[in-house]
Amino acid sequence: MDSSLWLPLVGIPIIVAGFALRFNPLLVVISAGLATGLAVGMDPAVLLETFGEKFMNSRQLASIMLILPVIALLEKYGLKERAQSWVSSIRSATTGRILMLYFVLRQFTCSLGLISLGGQAQTVRPLLFPMAEGAALAKHGELPEHLREKIAAHAAACDNVALFFGEDIFIAFGAVLLMTGFLKENGITHIEPLMIGLWAIPTALCALLIHLIRLSWLDAQIASEVAQWQQRQQSQQIKQGGQA
Repeated sequence: MDSSLWLPLVGIPIIVAGFALRFNPLLVVISAGLATGLAVGMDPAVLLETFGEKFMNSRQLASIMLILPVIALLEKYGLKERAQSWVSSIRSATTGRILMLYFVLRQFTCSLGLISLGGQAQTVRPLLFPMAEGAALAKHGELPEHLREKIAAHAAACDNVALFFGEDIFIAFGAVLLMTGFLKENGITHIEPLMIGLWAIPTALCALLIHLIRLSWLDAQIASEVAQWQQRQQSQQIKQGGQA
């Protein structure tokens, strides 16, 4: 088999190895793209021009890159602390309830095509996670590191799942139009974007129900893990005191 057929795939092992070694995802993807372009014989100047063109054509990526300095500046001046302090003042607020409310709002707005109202960079990192963590801190005090990471993972998952299943309901969403065009090219002409959007509603509702059930258990899991962690801390202190 001609080895040139395998050259366009050179970026795949780079991505796998980079993610496995936990390198910066952006650097891994860029390195894989550069390696693939050079492997297939692209001129370096043309390759850089292609990167710039694709970046400028991706309005969503460009908006995220532009908003990152704003988020960083807000975090520097205490956005996280303000969010946690505000949540701590609400007695009924819990980690699970905050994430459930965000999930419902996020999926609803995505179904209307308002995808940019939320997101990992502009909402989850600076607001949602600090609020969810602040609710847990107000209820239980100090939290172990693994539990903070668990709350952060749930916050990120809320945005991802709600976006994934909510955006398919919006009939002008790119994936819906892509599916409609693909079906028409293959002779299935009676499928319209409205039909795909309507049939996406049951799936979105199932995702909503399943995720809300998972989040309803989260507060009990946090309480249980905090209690176990505190017991281990007390046992260690007793052992250290006995050895002294």
